[in-house]
Amino acid sequence: MTEQGKFKKELNTTDLTFVALGAIFGSGWLFGASYVAQYAGPAGIISWVIGGITVFFLGLVYCELGAALPKAGGIIRFPVFSHGELVGYLLASLTVIAFSSLIAIEVVAARQYAAAWLPWLTADATGTPTMAGWIAQLLLTVLFFVINYKGVKSFAIANNIISLFKFIVPALVMIVLMCYFQPENLTAHGFAPFGSHGVQMAVTAGGVIFAYLGLTPVVSVASEVKNPQRTIPIALLLSIVLSTVIYIVLQLVFLGSIPPDMLADGWGSIAAKFSLPYHDIALLLGLGWLGILVVADAVISPAGTGNIYMVATPRVIYAWSRSGTFFNRFSAVDKKSGIPRPALWLTLGLSIFWTMPFPSWKELINVVSGALCLSYALAPIACGALRINAPDLPRPFRVRGLKIISPLTFIIASLIVYWSGWSVICWLYPIEIVLFFCYILAGKKVPSEHVSLQQQIRSALWLVGYYVLTLIISYLGSFGGKGVLTSPWDVIAMAVVSLVCYYWAMKTCLPTANITEAPDAD
Repeated sequence: MTEQGKFKKELNTTDLTFVALGAIFGSGWLFGASYVAQYAGPAGIISWVIGGITVFFLGLVYCELGAALPKAGGIIRFPVFSHGELVGYLLASLTVIAFSSLIAIEVVAARQYAAAWLPWLTADATGTPTMAGWIAQLLLTVLFFVINYKGVKSFAIANNIISLFKFIVPALVMIVLMCYFQPENLTAHGFAPFGSHGVQMAVTAGGVIFAYLGLTPVVSVASEVKNPQRTIPIALLLSIVLSTVIYIVLQLVFLGSIPPDMLADGWGSIAAKFSLPYHDIALLLGLGWLGILVVADAVISPAGTGNIYMVATPRVIYAWSRSGTFFNRFSAVDKKSGIPRPALWLTLGLSIFWTMPFPSWKELINVVSGALCLSYALAPIACGALRINAPDLPRPFRVRGLKIISPLTFIIASLIVYWSGWSVICWLYPIEIVLFFCYILAGKKVPSEHVSLQQQIRSALWLVGYYVLTLIISYLGSFGGKGVLTSPWDVIAMAVVSLVCYYWAMKTCLPTANITEAPDAD
């Protein structure tokens, strides 16, 4: 049997900041602008502000957790520490689905943009790949695997080079399109033609929250970071502030540079007119050189983000295995490279699988946004609970006002999941509920050395209650539901349920934090 290795601390502040920014700037900026405009019109700018505020609060929570507990795959280990293995198991299953499918999303996005030069990669206007297109996606995914197989430093070097390049083009897009800005576009059909409902829909269905969610790779590689107590907060907060400013400006210049005649029938069909938004608008304005640069960056940007999630997903699988609720084989770390290679192999298989049933970016985005937000939503729960059951835990970064920020962040994250719609929630939450009962039925095989099964169930019931109540509101609500609960009452009901479940989770957290794992690989 291969001797167990340890993670190697080789990532510095620059590496980690580029990981965060690189994870954020993937396919989101390339596709999001036209979908946001379709759902919300010019008010889509507000959607980006909402997303930025949400992720900033989440970033604060992750700064405290990541600096205090710099563990590989921390996103799923924090709930294990605060509420036990059952909650960690439920979150891990969801997070592995979200992370591995993110690799597929970014590969699909790269292939769709490459089709502007190589049209034989795409079968039709919906973005469905041809056989050659699918093989191209497969080869790109394998390339990510090979880069990460060698070691985290080889990944960091490749990521830094890609990140430097892929920020040049968004900067040029903002500068050049601002020269063609037409302010009247912002009021041609009213600033908010679809009201607050459209703004909310744009946050999820428009891809806003998907575009922002690049925080967890930073936490996932925490065991490989030099001086994590300082490096993690700097990388997280810097990347959030920069990305918020850039996304808002990109949306603004897109809205203002659309030729007015294309807005004759309103914003509702604008996405159909821009299959490759910034590339298409550059050609409309006679800026062929900019269109070429956008296509080049459009292949590189998503590819860079896919590469980042190829490094993050194995750490999540590793953490799931370390918690005792997944196959022990996946907690193995190669001694020479410091890479959890069995988990990396599983990541490769999952990411290839996700390219099969969901052929286009738009079809994948809503599902993954919902799964990602749900996985993010448990961070404020864990952070608040650890203040209760681990009061003496050293916290190099301590969030002030956490008693307000933590429940508020959970409410906002819950609303974003709700806005993703009944079509997502109707299968996402029932799967989690089924997994809850499967865990209980396998009671003799689940880990109970540190936390009894009875205590694990007690500490997880709030999450099941949260799932059930959210399902009911979503079914009755105005986001793909029956419309019995109309806006804003459905949103208010969701906020109240979230707040009640937050304090339920605080009340039933473990009496003492379950920070008992041996530090062999960390």
